[in-house]
Amino acid sequence: MKINSSAVLVVDDEKTIADGLRLTLESEGYAVRTAGSVRDALAALGQCDPEAAIVDLMLPDGDGLNLTRELRRRDPSIQVIVITAYGSVRKAMEATKGAGAFHVLEKPFDPDELLGLVRSALDHRKLVVENTALRRRLAERAADSEILGQAPGIQRVLETVAAVADADANVLIIGESGTGKELVADALHERSRRRGGPWVKINCAALPKDLIESELFGHTRGAFTGATSDKAGLLEEADGGSLLLDEITEMPVELQAKLLRVLEERAVRRVGTAKAVPVDFRLISSTNRSPEAALREGRLRQDLFFRINTVAIDVPPLRERREDIPILVRAFFERYRTKHGRDVEGIEPEAYRRLLAYAWPGNVRELQNALERALLVTRGPQITLEDFPEPLQRADAEPGAAPAVAPSEVPVGSLEEIERASILRALETTKWNKQAAAALLGLRRPTLYSKMRKHGIPQRRP
Repeated sequence: MKINSSAVLVVDDEKTIADGLRLTLESEGYAVRTAGSVRDALAALGQCDPEAAIVDLMLPDGDGLNLTRELRRRDPSIQVIVITAYGSVRKAMEATKGAGAFHVLEKPFDPDELLGLVRSALDHRKLVVENTALRRRLAERAADSEILGQAPGIQRVLETVAAVADADANVLIIGESGTGKELVADALHERSRRRGGPWVKINCAALPKDLIESELFGHTRGAFTGATSDKAGLLEEADGGSLLLDEITEMPVELQAKLLRVLEERAVRRVGTAKAVPVDFRLISSTNRSPEAALREGRLRQDLFFRINTVAIDVPPLRERREDIPILVRAFFERYRTKHGRDVEGIEPEAYRRLLAYAWPGNVRELQNALERALLVTRGPQITLEDFPEPLQRADAEPGAAPAVAPSEVPVGSLEEIERASILRALETTKWNKQAAAALLGLRRPTLYSKMRKHGIPQRRP
């Protein structure tokens, strides 16, 4: 007998057929579980974890198509082969469309043909599982890659995210508006064990004061005028996943006490009832205020602050990480040039110098919006200073601010020059450690090598 660890579920109410399929599959080393009805098949799922299933179209207590749908609802990666008698093939073909079956096989069939289909189905399942894992890894990388930069401050943010993402510790993200606090929160969720669960975001500053309690905690029918039915709150919706309380210092203080009770008891009480509903979520909070100032001003309860501040992440403003401006410019230029289909080659030298010297009070979001606007309004092959918003056109360099790079290093003209200069700076920063330089630039190491060859950069320090 061949060794094969894959499990297969066979569902057919004709015992001779079910037993024959079992013997055929076991001869190839498959672990086989048989069932004679929809009910038995669903019960078997609690005792085994099949990777493939062979399902008869006509079952005594139901339809093979509905069973196929249910199997795939419970496990989207399972591959189902529907078997059917002559005359029902047309109906069975629906299984490959609406129900998501892998294949339809007409009775009687050759055992070798069946084994070939099972092998193909399992190979397909392997690809599905690998692709799902790849998409998850890409999602994690995408979440990280949005937080672009090589400045020490932003690298500390990324290191902290990597260290605490998979824990359930409460995290408080602190930073000015536009610094990317929500991106940090996204990275924490996407890299956590809860990434498959809900990801609920609540902007405490945007919720109306008279509705915030009902929105957060839910309500029962008749709890107040207009409450015509029971409604789960956002805290309940986050059960099994992560919850972001954005601008938490804008939450009314009286509700902060109620939130603290939820965090301590891990249960929510809807408005209008004393009944507690268990909840399990990972809390991530953010604020653009100084927590210490919010405590002094009475905007934040001290006991709640201690509860949400297990780990604090300070996101630096753009003026404190000016060396990242060329990297951000490159990323946003390429993103919006592609998004809007604009044939723009680069940025004129004077406009680029202004980008490096500007104070950016709106931080990364302001830079992002400025680049998108410039790409949309420019009429020439290069973005000019006049293509940027008026504040950027009028502003001089922030008093006392150092340029993002030394004048001799400023890349002007095309974005190709900007990319080359950014790669060289990353290599110098890491003492020509390619793996570390690739990490700083948000690239895979083979991609970095490819770009070095493209720009004529030697593999070793000159």
